[in-house]
Amino acid sequence: MPNGLTPPPAILIVEDDAEIAGMLAEGFEAAGMSVSIAADGREMDRLIGVESFNLIILDIMLPGEDGLSLCRRLRADAMVPIIMLTALNEELDRIVGLEIGADDYISKPFSPREVLARVRSLLRRAAYAPAPARRGRPLRFEGWRIDPVRRQLHDPADIRVSMTTAEFDLLLAFCHNPGRVITRDELLSLTHAGLAGPIERSVDVHVSRIRQKIEPDPKNPVLLKTVRLGGYVFTAAVDEG
Repeated sequence: MPNGLTPPPAILIVEDDAEIAGMLAEGFEAAGMSVSIAADGREMDRLIGVESFNLIILDIMLPGEDGLSLCRRLRADAMVPIIMLTALNEELDRIVGLEIGADDYISKPFSPREVLARVRSLLRRAAYAPAPARRGRPLRFEGWRIDPVRRQLHDPADIRVSMTTAEFDLLLAFCHNPGRVITRDELLSLTHAGLAGPIERSVDVHVSRIRQKIEPDPKNPVLLKTVRLGGYVFTAAVDEG
């Protein structure tokens, strides 16, 4: 266990290749994590029905319902971090996975150490870390409210808006830096992604998804603007409370 009070993070691996699933499970368990394995979507649903998970590793190529469909379904109901496993050079699958709500992706074949590093990074960003790292007062912009502690976003009508871990972290970084041009590299640093976070191009995908949720007209953004050769700037006035 990470400490005497906090249970180990629970990881669900959805992978029909027993060798790959076993290799991942061995690495996670050696790192002190609790691991469950599902070979398909039906087994995944059964496990989710009886246990809560801190992160899900989801293969795209699965028997029956594929990983992209499972990711879309999971994201409609929960904010749990999702890492997708994709075949080498299947760029379309990776981009689609990010667009429908995955937080990160890893291409096969992969290094177990890289997977563990990315899992640890996402768990930190999903506020699995001790309470002091989660402190922060809610912020407001244009009627919206973002709560860093509960990790929730509410629209001007006070309706909660679903967000992925990566989307929430990026929006929070923008809210902490209003009116300042932030490069993609800075965004990776501000969201604690480091070397284990999403690649630069995936930042653009996540920003696009954020715009779909907060902009009156996502095709003509006024709150979250692109700065040519610079990065992005959040134009809204941000207040605490």
